[in-house]
Amino acid sequence: MRQRFHEDLAALEAEVEELGGIVERQIGDAVAALARRDAGLATAVIARDDEVDGAYLDIERRILDLIALQTPVASDLRLLSAILHINLHLERVGDGAVNIAKIATITQELPHDPTILEHLQEMSDIVRGMLRISLEAFTRRDLELCLKLPALDDPVDVLNRGMYRKVLNLAGDPAALEWGIRMNTVARQLERVGDHAVDVGEQVGFLLTGEFREFVDSSHKEPLTDGS
Repeated sequence: MRQRFHEDLAALEAEVEELGGIVERQIGDAVAALARRDAGLATAVIARDDEVDGAYLDIERRILDLIALQTPVASDLRLLSAILHINLHLERVGDGAVNIAKIATITQELPHDPTILEHLQEMSDIVRGMLRISLEAFTRRDLELCLKLPALDDPVDVLNRGMYRKVLNLAGDPAALEWGIRMNTVARQLERVGDHAVDVGEQVGFLLTGEFREFVDSSHKEPLTDGS
């Protein structure tokens, strides 16, 4: 029974890692659809959300079944808890991709600003990299790798805060301003993806140390270190 239990755990880990790869690609495709005004790609991202939701629900159900039926020991229960939370964060990243894709479909005919699109692409590249790092840290059980995530998130926050000013520069053209306001929403969605990646890292930290802590102290805005 214990061997089967650990096989089930390994299968869950593999599935959540696969889900991470899917939602990371979803973010990339959604931003590409926005930049290229590719309605077909945006529609594909939206349609693929059923796959993301199906995987999320399957992982959640199997975790709850294992907790209910196998009475896992503390270390295994910690792993199941971490997977449960990581699974939720990844599903929400998938939702963010869908939101961006929907914005791509409704802004195709509006005038756009290449500089804003470049900044959104930069944000996308960074947060997708953060997702990959957070999942690699999970796979490798690497606390040091997790602790790199807050610093990687800093330029995303800077780009997100700067988007509002860039949108204001479009105020002279109502149609361009409407597009810019939508792009400000896209920036917020991408900033949240970065936050989800940090949250995944925090779950890995909990898995490895048995203690949950935020990597950034919200009262001081300074990243924690593995010695704190």
